Amino acid sequence: MTDLVVVQIVRQAFYYLFLISGPVLLISLIVGLLISIFQAATSISEQTLTFVPKLVIVMVLIVLLLPWIISLMKTFSLEMFNMIPTLK
Repeated sequence: MTDLVVVQIVRQAFYYLFLISGPVLLISLIVGLLISIFQAATSISEQTLTFVPKLVIVMVLIVLLLPWIISLMKTFSLEMFNMIPTLK
């Protein structure tokens, strides 16, 4: 196994990692920003006000994206398994 193969595998792993975690993190960021703006406008400083909605929305988003996430993970796994015979 050469250095180039290892770099390619790591690059693919990070690519799929960003594809899977990107939408969840982006939605969490947007919801957190909207709630922070609401808190600043109303002078509410309740800690659970930011945590609970983000948790619920992230959980719902993961459930909705689960078929797509499984498909990406399956694609990556099959690529890795198909690469095994070519490694020396």
